[in-house]
Amino acid sequence: MALEFAGATDVGRKRDHNEDALLVLPDQNVAVYAATVVRSDRDRAVVFHLGASGASKVWVGGHLVHDGMGGHEAGEVASGIGVETMKRFFEIAGDPDATWPFRYDRSKDEGTNLLVVAAQWANQRIREAGNPPNNAAGKRGMGTTFVGCLVRDKKAWFGWVGDSRGYIYRRGELHPTTSDHSLLNELIKTGRLSEEEVENFQHKNVITRALGMADQTEVDVSSWELEPGDVCLVCCDGLTGMVADERIAEILASEPELGKACQRLVDEANENGGVDNITVALVRYTPQ
Repeated sequence: MALEFAGATDVGRKRDHNEDALLVLPDQNVAVYAATVVRSDRDRAVVFHLGASGASKVWVGGHLVHDGMGGHEAGEVASGIGVETMKRFFEIAGDPDATWPFRYDRSKDEGTNLLVVAAQWANQRIREAGNPPNNAAGKRGMGTTFVGCLVRDKKAWFGWVGDSRGYIYRRGELHPTTSDHSLLNELIKTGRLSEEEVENFQHKNVITRALGMADQTEVDVSSWELEPGDVCLVCCDGLTGMVADERIAEILASEPELGKACQRLVDEANENGGVDNITVALVRYTPQ
């Protein structure tokens, strides 16, 4: 099996510096990247209750996006801890003799376990860094959203906490693989908002889950059987807030080189306003 990776990040048109980070580990066939940093006192709020309702496998690919939050640089710290922790976990997972930081759940498949344990460990370390006696001024309550994609054999797993997104592009169409953990999405799913109310909803920035915000985190995972030519995409809302899904699909259809496709997506987001940092990564499945 062959995988092709590409990624791009940009400061956007409104921020004064780029708080995103991107890390690609080609030797391990893993890409790790942190996405737009957002601070709760400025752009993002979090709610948790809505009032309703020994591995011997070989790693062949992964993507991670983190979107941090918290007061005064805490978002950047949280997303950085998330990236570094998951990078370390990938290294551990590749060693059949290593002990995982959390127990393997034998009722779930390995792809799910890898994403869930990676997120749980990141959650734990972010919590530790933000609580006494470790927390510095402004770091209390910091957190980060997360989306990850793992590819092995003919299958892709997407795991996420928060509203960073994953997709699969297949034969001209873009298919969502994640569902936002946001107040808006929860109200839509429970039928509490009309189409007009959705369009005019004033709290689209409120998310219902994040790493670092509770001792235990719930990670959602979806799995997809891959077809030749499929492209897995993970990104922050600096892209999806500026570029419609249909336009993302058009760009991927018209640009076969993944590196250039990433840059075109970034450029499109900037042309549409670029109100936040923009990060996107792609992996194409091309079986030999």
